[in-house]
Amino acid sequence: MKEAKNIVFLAKSLDNFIAGPEGELDWLDMIANPDGDDMGYFALIEEIDAIVMGRKSFEKVLSFGIEWPYKKPVFVLSRTLNHLPENLENRVFLLKGSIEKILSQLHEKGHKVLYIDGGQTTRSFLQADRIDELRITTLPIILGNGIPLFDVLSNRLTFEHIKTEVFLGQLVQSHYKRKDVDIPEGLHSSDS
Repeated sequence: MKEAKNIVFLAKSLDNFIAGPEGELDWLDMIANPDGDDMGYFALIEEIDAIVMGRKSFEKVLSFGIEWPYKKPVFVLSRTLNHLPENLENRVFLLKGSIEKILSQLHEKGHKVLYIDGGQTTRSFLQADRIDELRITTLPIILGNGIPLFDVLSNRLTFEHIKTEVFLGQLVQSHYKRKDVDIPEGLHSSDS
């Protein structure tokens, strides 16, 4: 049986912001990528069963005005959203509740390996100690202000370094795996 795990795959600035103050993402295209290097994204998509993102990330994807980019099911966490665009029926689903309730529902549906996307969603999963892997790409820019990747946590979370790769000569991607240290019974997602 497949082991459950939650993976974060995000880009950030040198000062740990994942978007500008108004959610701007233009800086993500600052490095030319003439060969279209996916930097591990397609391998991640093959590895996962589903994507979990927050409302703001979902609305940002919709704002791009492109065809829906995900083939895997997407679960949007929102307290305020009550319906989704009709064209996304059977591809995007709304979820509400605690992280534990959400994970339980997803695991019951057979979605064990999850891509956790978006700032607030990532911070909520970290606060609940439900992130198993961090795959973070750092761009060589200091934004000075914006939406932070990390927030204040109740407890320290320890990760071990797996590998670091440099893409396009400037983008530094580091892969970390959660260390199983002092985690209360039933809290770590690989125990689910």
